Order: sequence, then structure tokens, then C-alpha cells
Amino acid sequence: MKPILEVKNLNVDLKLGKNISKIVRDSSFEVYPGECLGILGESGSGKSMTVKSILGLLDGHFTVSGEARFNGRDLLLEKGETLRRMRGKEISMVLQNPMTCFDPLFRIGDQIRETFRTHTELGRKEIYGRSIEILELMRIRNPEEVMRKYPHQLSGGMLQRVMIGIAVAMQPSLIIADEPTTAIDAITQKEILDEFIRIKGEYNTAMIFISHDLGAISRVADRIIVMNKGRVVDRGTFRQIVDEAKDPYTRLLIEKRKAVMGQYVRVLGNKEVEYA
Repeated sequence: MKPILEVKNLNVDLKLGKNISKIVRDSSFEVYPGECLGILGESGSGKSMTVKSILGLLDGHFTVSGEARFNGRDLLLEKGETLRRMRGKEISMVLQNPMTCFDPLFRIGDQIRETFRTHTELGRKEIYGRSIEILELMRIRNPEEVMRKYPHQLSGGMLQRVMIGIAVAMQPSLIIADEPTTAIDAITQKEILDEFIRIKGEYNTAMIFISHDLGAISRVADRIIVMNKGRVVDRGTFRQIVDEAKDPYTRLLIEKRKAVMGQYVRVLGNKEVEYA
């Protein structure tokens, strides 16, 4: 099976005046159809910069080199307009804070319809029907009412569901989720992770799931790469990362997670909670 996305020797440099900072260094990975690749790392590790550089979302202060082949096409060689057309149709993104991703001046329905108007030739009635289908797919009740609301009238969890719905609307080959559960509560976080798992299974969609949370990434990712200071320092399945981590940074992340779970167990007084 060929990968949907194959990244080789990716480097991202930031130039400010005479100073050059290396943000991402010689990173390589691949993502296959129906697979979720988790990118794990703390803030500043280079995980978000990696995907932004691939999608052409960095400004002129950055220099990007290497290869990023999406269905055989090197994204790093594509022009801005070509990448813009691909984003949202062939590659979709779900971002960290849904409150800042929607225009507060427009209703939810208008913002969903804009995706269809940009990437399809569907008529007004067809777009409305597809928009309702998206909200129903995301298990949002009273979709007609939600379409008429403004972003501030919905909870963060519901807005995140709408954003995921927009991301899958064009049935993209690849979905990139950048810290999608950070700004929501634990119960909603579980529901959002379940949606990603369901979408991956039902549509055979390739995914990249970026997070600093080992627990969240362990639920949705088939394979994980760990980034530290712009480099990929470990890779493997979740169990391989937990049991066979080679890098000291990865082992520190695991120990932190175990310490949190240990405290959780002690508070509950439960002696048999499995670490996951």
C-alpha cells in the first residue's frame, strides 16, 4: 500500500534579520489510507510547524526544504493558489480553538455553505441539504436551528463538531487535526475523539492527530512519532512508545503521564485502573 503523504527530510528555518532559527530538522514520516498518525510533543517541539509548512501556511520569514509528497505530488513545489484549492477539498484541517476559527459576524449555516460554494458547483438547495446532513453526521440535534445560530451561541464542543463536519464534507483523503481537544472539557474530549475514530473507520480517511496529551493521542493514533526541539526522536505504536522508548524526552513524557494516572488512582481509592 502506498502512503497518502510521505514526508522526507523536512527542514523549516525562521529568519529574523540576521538570525536564523532551525524550527524543524530532518523530519521524515508517512501516513497511509485509513491510518491515524499521532504527532506527540510539548509546545515548541515543532509539531504544528511541521504540518503548516507542508500546507504552505507559513509566511515569507520561513524557509522550507525537503519533500512532502501527497498522492505523489510534492506539496513543497506547488504554488499558493494550487495549495489553497487542495486545502479543504483534498486535505482538511481541524484546529485547536473553534471559538477563533469561525467568523462571529456570520451564522453557522453561512460558514458551512461557504465550503460547498468554494469547492463544488452544487445549487443553493443542494448545499442546504448537504449542510443539514453534515450536522446530522456529527450527531448535532436540531440542525436547522443550529444553522441559524451565530458561533457565540454554541458551546466549544458543539463548534468543534461543526468544524469536524466541515472538514469531512468534501471527503478529503487526509484530515489534519491540530490539538483539537485542548480547549474542551474531558467529557466532550472523549466524544470528539470517538468522532475521529468513527470517521477514520467509516471513510478510510488518513489522519494526522497532533497533541501534547499522551492519553488523547493513544486513543486515536495507530502509530505515533514523538517530536522534541524540531526533531523526530521516537516512533512506533503506542505500546512500543510506552515500553520501548529510546529517547530520554519520550520516557519523561511517559513518566509524567504515569504520575498523573497514579495520583488519579490514589484519589479514587481504586487499586486496579489500567494505565492507557
